[in-house]
Amino acid sequence: MSFSRNILSICAASILFGLALAAPARAQEDVNPKDDKVIAIVNGHEIRVSEVSMATEDILGQLPDMPPKLRYPFVVEYLIERHLLAQYAVKEGIADTEEYKRRLALYQAKALRDAYFYQKIRPMVTEEMIRQAYDEEAAKLQQTERVRARMILVATEKEAQDIEKMLAAGQKFEDLAKKYSLDGSKDYGGDLGYFTAAEMVPEFSKAAFALKVGETSQPVKTDFGWHIIRLEDRKQGAAQPYDQVKQAIRNVLLRQKVGEVMAKIREASKVEILDEDLKKYAEEAAKAAKNFQDNKQKVLDQATGVAPAADDNAAGDATSGKGDLQLPAQ
Repeated sequence: MSFSRNILSICAASILFGLALAAPARAQEDVNPKDDKVIAIVNGHEIRVSEVSMATEDILGQLPDMPPKLRYPFVVEYLIERHLLAQYAVKEGIADTEEYKRRLALYQAKALRDAYFYQKIRPMVTEEMIRQAYDEEAAKLQQTERVRARMILVATEKEAQDIEKMLAAGQKFEDLAKKYSLDGSKDYGGDLGYFTAAEMVPEFSKAAFALKVGETSQPVKTDFGWHIIRLEDRKQGAAQPYDQVKQAIRNVLLRQKVGEVMAKIREASKVEILDEDLKKYAEEAAKAAKNFQDNKQKVLDQATGVAPAADDNAAGDATSGKGDLQLPAQ
């Protein structure tokens, strides 16, 4: 059972545009012209650091599980093979075929799109804008209390009352959670990690935040069953260090800028969709884009984040059961 909130799950064209562009633009920016040395030559063609950097971003999806120190030689070998095949394609007349011309037009549009993003849109997001967004969200987080709790979830009130009796008899909360809880957090002794009141369903949050540290609640009913909650800790929220979230905030602001630019360009352009099924999908994409704008503040909240304390690692990471009680996506 899972009630995780996925704040942003959007496939609107303007957002995909921004996501696709961010990688190549970043690669170009990272290579100083003075450092753009030649690292290999393939039949006279020079492969430079900048080309490797762009290619790395282009095939990043194939590299996540590869150790970082092995990625560089892998990408260089990829480029060598690509240029060898390209050169032989020219020798064998492939460059004169319609297949090649169609592909060339497609790749040319991508290259122009990437260059437009890098030269025109990316400079719109300044260091000052990123810092301002961080400061605004960090101030909000400092006023947000978080608690850490354990939970046992069962299907009926009778089962919850039986759990209460076992706790009163001295049995460990963690052991009972592992044995009886229906929630994914059972594998962690019912540990949900740290969460804010807004992250959980209202009935659960009301009961959890009313407890003192070390106290256990009476059975609490929600739409998901009956819960027994034990409060482990309380703390005020704290923003992650600026350097750790700067790039994430930049990406959010860049996507917003892409959306704004695309809206203006589309308004000044004539786009006709002839396929009836595609019209329906286009309408859904437009709704998704609007949803993105409506939720951009939530995305900034997520990007700024909450810094884990030294003891958060075991309970608040991705392996805890916290997600199983969070509100569903809206």
